[in-house]
Amino acid sequence: MTQSSLYLKQVELGQMANYVYFIGSTKTREVAVVDPAWESDRIVKLAQADDMRITHILVTHTHPDHVGGKLFGLEIQGIAELLEKVDAKVVINKAEASYLTPLSGSNIVGADNGYTLKLGDIAITLIHTPGHTPGSQCFLVQDHLISGDTLFIGSCGRVDLPGSNPEQMYDSLVNTLMKLDDKIVVLPGHNYAAGRLSSSIGEERRRNPFVQFRSVSEFLRAMGYA
Repeated sequence: MTQSSLYLKQVELGQMANYVYFIGSTKTREVAVVDPAWESDRIVKLAQADDMRITHILVTHTHPDHVGGKLFGLEIQGIAELLEKVDAKVVINKAEASYLTPLSGSNIVGADNGYTLKLGDIAITLIHTPGHTPGSQCFLVQDHLISGDTLFIGSCGRVDLPGSNPEQMYDSLVNTLMKLDDKIVVLPGHNYAAGRLSSSIGEERRRNPFVQFRSVSEFLRAMGYA
């Protein structure tokens, strides 16, 4: 059996229990960082410690705790600070690409659903999952799903924020993510499950109450919209 060259690391950073992910190839030593916020120096040092070179930044969505900016009185480091330290392309769903216009010189890639990024022999496929935000997206790499703030362990992202859409969240959860294979490992955007690092699509299908609703109307009632 051929050994996989997948490099995958999960690190909790910041004051809001965010997970930052490193996805790359141990053959080419290229790595993409998912939602690099809070501690840009540490993110660079973590990659360097494993002899990995940051070539891409992947964005699940543009809330400040994931990409940097001002939130709840905090000044959060993010993509802008990381780009001062590394030369990387920023891959974001096209629905939110304009939100990063101050970084337009950083070679932003506004991607569609199904876009695939290759780092060496490692393929990362983008899955558009609107609901939490218009451009929310997940990243599928081999048998792992980095689910951002769309799917959490036992719950889902908020749909009461500006730009949120509960109907789209239901569709993303039930008709997109729950159609994936049971064995897919779910890696969420926050540590909201008492320290549990991961789940699986199969486990979420069986136990997550937010994917159990038989219709969007039932989902909306449960979320307080009907």
